[in-house]
Amino acid sequence: MITFLKANIASLAASLSDFLMTVLLVQWCRLAVVTAAAAGTVTGGIINFLIGRHWVFQAGDEKAVRQLWKYALVWTGNLFLNTGGVYVFTSQAGLHYTVSKVLTSVLVAFLYNYPLQKNFVFSNNW
Repeated sequence: MITFLKANIASLAASLSDFLMTVLLVQWCRLAVVTAAAAGTVTGGIINFLIGRHWVFQAGDEKAVRQLWKYALVWTGNLFLNTGGVYVFTSQAGLHYTVSKVLTSVLVAFLYNYPLQKNFVFSNNW
């Protein structure tokens, strides 16, 4: 249970940085929403990997390169799910992009990221 709570704190930190990057790129740089969402996802991914490796799963003893490759594989799916979710919720469902971003991030974090990080990326079983 502690690991799950720590993972959610890490996910929140990553999601906040993701969200802020997305909003800054849309509002200040006038990037397209989907492009900004992708850049935000990259930012959040880097933060989530570092926090997950060192604090959540305490997997610092494992080789970082091996974990990074596994994380990159999972993160690629994360990028497509987050970007696709923002597209669907914004363009198809008519939600504001900020609502779409938060909704998508929460769904992907609980249903995709946590299980794969726990059981694959930071697990010694693979």
